[in-house]
Amino acid sequence: MKHRLMAVIAGLLIALPLGLSHIPTAEAQQVKQLRWATSAVGSAGHRAKVALMAMLNREMPDYSITVLPTPGALATVRGYATNQFDGYYGADIAFRELSTDSGRFRGFSAQMQREPVQSFWAYTMEVGLGVRAGDRDKYAGWGDLKGRPAFTGPAPWDVRAQLERAMDTLDVGHRYTELDLGLAASSLSEGNIDAFIIYSTGEASPAPWVNEAMMATDVAALNPSEDEVAKLRAAGLDVVEVDGGIFRNPGVDKVMLVPFFYGFHVGLEVPEEDVYRMLTTIEANAGELAQSDSAFRQIAADMVGIQRRGVAASVDSVKVHPGLARYMKEKGAWDEAWNDRIASR
Repeated sequence: MKHRLMAVIAGLLIALPLGLSHIPTAEAQQVKQLRWATSAVGSAGHRAKVALMAMLNREMPDYSITVLPTPGALATVRGYATNQFDGYYGADIAFRELSTDSGRFRGFSAQMQREPVQSFWAYTMEVGLGVRAGDRDKYAGWGDLKGRPAFTGPAPWDVRAQLERAMDTLDVGHRYTELDLGLAASSLSEGNIDAFIIYSTGEASPAPWVNEAMMATDVAALNPSEDEVAKLRAAGLDVVEVDGGIFRNPGVDKVMLVPFFYGFHVGLEVPEEDVYRMLTTIEANAGELAQSDSAFRQIAADMVGIQRRGVAASVDSVKVHPGLARYMKEKGAWDEAWNDRIASR
């Protein structure tokens, strides 16, 4: 009996190293690093990306995502195109300018080392204007700001580009005043500017700095007039009604804002299978994301619909990651007219 027991132990000692040799080590797993750039700390984009990163790092342990704040979303697209980042924060308006070598991307095409693609649309962002509450009744619409000083957002930001696009459509020739975000409230109250940009994410969540500014001074939302809304829509710009309660004392029940699409994207360096898995993971955890940041309420309500709308808004400007195309095809949301816009190496 003793000899038999010793033989069993000896056999186990011989077999154990062979078994251990098949157990993967941390080094063997080779976690993939993703340097995912987003906009500045305090912005809606930074807040949303931090929530998204926390969930993806937990659910996709084969990836390690680091959030990198930058001066704005424009810097993330430029940084990806010049090999500085692995992921970026891209909007349909930025992709439009990039594809036409215009606006904030004028002359940039010569510097590009790789082309961005679209891979995940997170939410809409909606832009509008706030004025001094005491002056609200002096304005019939946005056109009355013609010739007046206004802060429409930091120069490189997409929210400013979208608001300027809408104001240009209405021929509102205001005087742009560049400001630090923290000075918007005091500049308005002191009369240095007559209006500043207000905006929300996902029709639900104002940018943190906007809320702080509206808490620091009395600001009223200035809605475009009915004629101005009609002119914006005729020019291809949508206008949505957002519940005024999401802002601090906006002076109106409904705030009229001009939306555009924002997404957290990666390029073809991330394989189709991984982007597809990322999208299904986001869909499965959309409710949790919406609790972390109300900006994600749109994907919690209709993840597939937001992807389709985002692609439709940008497909002529930037190609679609094959992982996103696969996801949309499986969901019945893909338009066969987009087949030639699927990106490939």
